[in-house]
Amino acid sequence: MARRPKQELKRGWTTGACAAAAARGAFEALVTGAFPDTVTIRLPRGQTPSFALALKEMDGARARAGIVKDAGDDPDVTHGALVIAELCRGAPGTGIVFRAGPGVGTVTLPGLPLAVGEPAINPGPRAIIRDALAELEPAPDVEVTLSIAGGEAMAAKTMNRRLGIVGGLSILGTTGIVVPFSCSAWIASIERGIDVARAAGLSHIAAATGSTSERAVQRLHALAEIALIDMGDFVGGMLKYLRRHRVPRLTLAGGIGKMAKLAEGHLDLHSARSRLEGADLARRLARLDAPQGVRDAARDAASAAEALSRIAAIEPRWTQALAASIAADARAVALKQLDGGIAVDAAIFDRNGDLLAHAGP
Repeated sequence: MARRPKQELKRGWTTGACAAAAARGAFEALVTGAFPDTVTIRLPRGQTPSFALALKEMDGARARAGIVKDAGDDPDVTHGALVIAELCRGAPGTGIVFRAGPGVGTVTLPGLPLAVGEPAINPGPRAIIRDALAELEPAPDVEVTLSIAGGEAMAAKTMNRRLGIVGGLSILGTTGIVVPFSCSAWIASIERGIDVARAAGLSHIAAATGSTSERAVQRLHALAEIALIDMGDFVGGMLKYLRRHRVPRLTLAGGIGKMAKLAEGHLDLHSARSRLEGADLARRLARLDAPQGVRDAARDAASAAEALSRIAAIEPRWTQALAASIAADARAVALKQLDGGIAVDAAIFDRNGDLLAHAGP
């Protein structure tokens, strides 16, 4: 995750808000024959932002308008992208029909809040667009095709492919506002990943703290890609969602440092919100009856990985004992959070993806 700046951060607009403004601008051109210079829309919480149109095109019965997305100070992959809405009149009685243009994906797997075959335009943005168009006509019959310039390439940097969204990005944003460095987008991605795995009937998923442990746990358990959940630091949010949306089996995977935090009871593993001290590892080794020299090596280390290296230089068997203890306690913390009903195992991997310890079935 990118480092959070110390100064006050500027908020931005979601792709859904930009798409709604673009659609409103294009529809105004269809209705009046002229594009506005700026477009103002109303968001679900009452804000009324205004957007300048970066694209204005009329071609007979079709109008296209575009908004350059401003994500504020959030490190958003779509910041600066051109979000385009093309509108044309539809058959009487059809209402508003949404289409996916270039750079916007299509849903191919069940489990998302959209049916298979639908354009990946989430319910929140659809509602904002409907409200924006209804201000010009109460019940318009119109086709709305949304595009994002370069969206297919941008989508390769997101979780869309794993969620079964192919061909581009999703149009997202419940509130229309991007909060810089918000955890909500990542946690929402975790939840959608679990939904897709459940809808596919998977009995076993694996949640990993990073890419190395994710690849390693996939090999360990021979899992399909849609069984992999990129939980990052948000193990608490992931477990909370699983408590209400259960699967038969969960594997937790991570490096020694983050799994040691979980073993100590931390449910947010980010370095800014939870810490692991050498003294924590030394106390754990004391409970294992490790010799004083091994405890001191752990206490003086700057990280869990360094502690393992120092211990290995003294007596390698204590690295295995320490990792096994952490895996067992991490599993116990997860089981307590899930309150039964899910089989859990925990796997700890080193930086090369080699298994250090495994606890559970």
